[in-house]
Amino acid sequence: MYYQNVHQLPYDSTRVITVTGRGNVAAAPNYAQLQVEVVTKGQEVSKAAKENATTAHRVIQSILSLGVKREDIQTAAYTISPKYDYIDGKQLFRGYEVTNAIEVKVRNMNQVGIVIDTAVKNGANGVSGVQFKIENPDLYYQRALILAYENAQMKANTIAETMHLHMPPQPIEIVEESMVEPALYKTAMATQNVTTPIEQGLIMINAVLRVKFQY
Repeated sequence: MYYQNVHQLPYDSTRVITVTGRGNVAAAPNYAQLQVEVVTKGQEVSKAAKENATTAHRVIQSILSLGVKREDIQTAAYTISPKYDYIDGKQLFRGYEVTNAIEVKVRNMNQVGIVIDTAVKNGANGVSGVQFKIENPDLYYQRALILAYENAQMKANTIAETMHLHMPPQPIEIVEESMVEPALYKTAMATQNVTTPIEQGLIMINAVLRVKFQY
């Protein structure tokens, strides 16, 4: 029903409580991304590139044999660059370096260390960029938003009670800010008998709301 004569009360900027609400939700990652690198060196670029291609193929096949899907493996970077030494101010050609960086998505969290070890045993000589992620972060973020608003409301109510206000403060403005903090990880050197330990930890998904309440 529409009431033509009803007017909104004027906004009084002097009677405002502004608080920051925070909500945190811990989520266990359900997949990992890592970068496996094959680096070869040689005096002749063709030989270094051929050796790199052979090793990279062997590394990829070994990862596929673990059940990782081919669509979860892709080339992240491929470079060929000359290398030099500088002795007594003179530039001396040292050879070529070929690098093939392969990005791998590991969906089985129990296999992250095994994938690293398998790649190293089959010729990979670099592993970097290990990141733990979740497939649907928005679901966790929505929960964090609810907690953030509840936190802001609780703060505003506490302030209102301290001021002995009779009416609870009403929200008039909400500004959303967010941040996702990736979990820390630790790796150890691969050996012949021990699987590289990977500590996946938890991903903390944070929601931050700046809320203005009128009283």
